[in-house]
Amino acid sequence: MDDVKNYVQSTIDRIYETQLGNISRASMLTADAFEKGNKVFVTGSGHSHTFSEELYGRAGGLAFFVPMLTSELTLVEHPTKSTFVERLPGYAAILFELYGCKKDDVILIASNSGRNAYPVEMALLAKGAGLKVVAVTNVKHSMATASRHPSGKRLLELADVVIDNCGELGDAAFNIEGVEASIGPTSSVANAIIALLYTVEITRLLHQRGIEPPVFVSANVDGGFEKNEKYMRQYARLY
Repeated sequence: MDDVKNYVQSTIDRIYETQLGNISRASMLTADAFEKGNKVFVTGSGHSHTFSEELYGRAGGLAFFVPMLTSELTLVEHPTKSTFVERLPGYAAILFELYGCKKDDVILIASNSGRNAYPVEMALLAKGAGLKVVAVTNVKHSMATASRHPSGKRLLELADVVIDNCGELGDAAFNIEGVEASIGPTSSVANAIIALLYTVEITRLLHQRGIEPPVFVSANVDGGFEKNEKYMRQYARLY
């Protein structure tokens, strides 16, 4: 357990030592988009899908993110359904159209490997339409594997800003003698730290510009639910 704690702490330290500049650039793009009235989307598949939830709909989070939350990209219906869907060319185009992504919007795409059709196709569509693309990915893993998209591109090759979660090839970071497979994925912890740093930096930038940051509060404090509902109607709901 000490090894786990120490490795997780070292991952956080690597993010802090190497990725603050990239997180700051992503925060600046996001603050600029919000100030100009553009939207900020966030998406991912499989366990990277949780990056969307880390940024949206929770106390202390910014209210203006528009998460692409679809069951097909999660594990809630079947453990491997999202694996098939994220390799399927054409699915990203459906969501891109449904969510109304437009020029000068920002989209964050979380993908540990960055090699599958969904994140690559979403990045290509976004770049083609004039959006700014922020990738949250595992650079070591991505650089060691080939793209599964027909273009041959990986997510990190298409993004305006790349934030590295500083993970290992295959995500799992620990080995136990006699156990063949590595265990202990670190991307969830890393993504949570990245989301936290990113959210706080955006909030600081907006406040610095004299803009009131729309921040969700706990629905379990008096008035919290009503305040959050107002923000949801104003920023995030598409209906």
